[in-house]
Amino acid sequence: MRRPRRVEVVIDFVCVHCYLGFTRYLRAVRRHRADGGTVETVVRPVQLRPQASPEGEPLVEVWARERGAAVAARLAADTSFGADDGLELDFRRAVFTNTFDAHRLAAQASAQGKGEETAERLFRAYFVDGLNIADTTVLARLAAETGVMTTSGGAEALQAELARIRTLNLPAPPVLLFAGGPVLSGEIREADVLSALGQ
Repeated sequence: MRRPRRVEVVIDFVCVHCYLGFTRYLRAVRRHRADGGTVETVVRPVQLRPQASPEGEPLVEVWARERGAAVAARLAADTSFGADDGLELDFRRAVFTNTFDAHRLAAQASAQGKGEETAERLFRAYFVDGLNIADTTVLARLAAETGVMTTSGGAEALQAELARIRTLNLPAPPVLLFAGGPVLSGEIREADVLSALGQ
């Protein structure tokens, strides 16, 4: 009988590599469960741009300001990233924003056993639907879609958790922390996740 596995998934919802890695992680988890395995996923927060405004601005404009208009146009037109994994990303619609309240929703979802579907929905809202995932109305709608009961609290606990994660000196996200090992980061591969789940 396979032993239950607990995985802490350290991600930020404006990180496209996190979306890709999380997508591959979820595929592996579903295969593992289909084979009789048990996996508990706990979504852990990291903010790559904690200073970002919750008002939001088009991601393409951020790229143009930081990398130049030509690079921004090239990145925005690229539809290949994630295509092999079934993702249809639309960088032209993405609203770059602060992810603090999105992480607060994800933390509440994880506590209710709905972390996986909520994290996936937050990624899709940002990279596909062009929604501002700092907007309280948007977050309330996403919570309703995923069946998460939300409260107005949790900000102090989230700040403490963000600080705790920073002290771990982890690699750049995404990072998968399997209870008892191993740790996967960078380019997450489905086969590696399956192997780790089977240990």
